[in-house]
Amino acid sequence: MIQLEQVSYSYQQTAVLKNLNLHETEPVISGLWGRNGAGKTTLMSLIAGHNRPASGTIRVMGQNPYNNLKVQDQLCYIQESHPLGKSWTVRDLVRFGQYFHSSWDQDLAERLIEMFELPTKKKIATFSKGMNSAAQMILGLASKADVTILDEPTNGLDAEKRKYFYRALLDSYEDHPRLILVSSHHIEEIQPLCESLIVLHDGEILIHQQMEEIREQGILLTGSIQDVNEVVQHAKVLESSELGSTLKVMIDAPYSAEWKELARDHRLSIEKATLQDYLINITRKSEGVRG
Repeated sequence: MIQLEQVSYSYQQTAVLKNLNLHETEPVISGLWGRNGAGKTTLMSLIAGHNRPASGTIRVMGQNPYNNLKVQDQLCYIQESHPLGKSWTVRDLVRFGQYFHSSWDQDLAERLIEMFELPTKKKIATFSKGMNSAAQMILGLASKADVTILDEPTNGLDAEKRKYFYRALLDSYEDHPRLILVSSHHIEEIQPLCESLIVLHDGEILIHQQMEEIREQGILLTGSIQDVNEVVQHAKVLESSELGSTLKVMIDAPYSAEWKELARDHRLSIEKATLQDYLINITRKSEGVRG
């Protein structure tokens, strides 16, 4: 699938990616998350062969993707604002898709056009943001490329259309397992789809874990200041706030039976932090974090 070894990349003498290693060897839907400027777009463009790393090696399906037409048949990268012909209609889109992807699924493309209610004769350049995103996702899913990269695929889609997309993504993956890398700020929405999660921070991979493991991280504890401080004295506190004599903290620990018992014994309220809040906290500046 994809292997990156010690990959670095700089833009105008500013390091964007730093000695990055990433391996995905089996078909999987993997989420990609990071704050703005973390290097997500750079990473995706390097995997797609649009740019060449300053150092290190990249292999997609065993080959260097840069300037390699053979790899491009096995790879589909749908950018957030994907470049499409100004005069293209949806019909043109699916026609050209067949030329570039040998595994193209025309039946799936037709079903998705109907699902997203896209006009087939209207120029895509006149589409709304949501309609444009839907057209791009049709190209990505119907390509059935061995490595499919989707950058912010649901931008502009309303809640109902986002559900359509998530269902179509799962159905397509189950029908034809492959590596699908989904970059999205809507981590709470995509996490049920993903088997693994990659978190980029300051040009490095901070986390690459199974989603079922990472989604259990992050605990919120609330109680008296004295009781909370006693319980978390050896834990890594990611966030804290006081209101009168009450202290609420988020700690970097799995939501487990042991922590539930500890909270009960010290008369503390305990709940699972959202994945979004947990990721925001572990990627913020470390000032004020104690543990």
